[in-house]
Amino acid sequence: MKTHLLKREQYIDAPLDVVFPFFSRPENLERLTPDFMGMKVLTPQPIPMHVGAIIDYTVSVNGLPMRWTTCISEYDPPHRFVDVQLKGPYSFWHHTHTFESEGDGTRIHDEVRYVVPFGPFGAIAHGLMIKRQLNTIFAYRETFLESIEDWSTLNDAPRGATA
Repeated sequence: MKTHLLKREQYIDAPLDVVFPFFSRPENLERLTPDFMGMKVLTPQPIPMHVGAIIDYTVSVNGLPMRWTTCISEYDPPHRFVDVQLKGPYSFWHHTHTFESEGDGTRIHDEVRYVVPFGPFGAIAHGLMIKRQLNTIFAYRETFLESIEDWSTLNDAPRGATA
């Protein structure tokens, strides 16, 4: 089983004390995920963020709905949190979110370590679509975040709105 690594970084022109709370609200996952993924948070809201928090949602993997459960394994506001998959499409998923103040804004670092199931068939699927799909998901998120004009109203905006 090969462990893959996805690293992304983005500068947000908003202060850390505004950006981190947005990312640490699991309710915002639907906003940060493209519609083709069919992301729906199932855990009753609001979801308090802390070590041990369990978040249940459904996603669509190539049109097939799938349950995904993650656990917050580290939570160090406003600098870092880690979510790990308990149940879902991967054999292993470990996503580290890191936030740093940079000038008047915030630098976000994402590091995802993941293992695709199904041995050689999973390796082929990774090469043909999974890697590209993950990059598309993170590119969507970056575009969404860049479109935000007023971070102060973002938490009140409906899904898909750019405030």
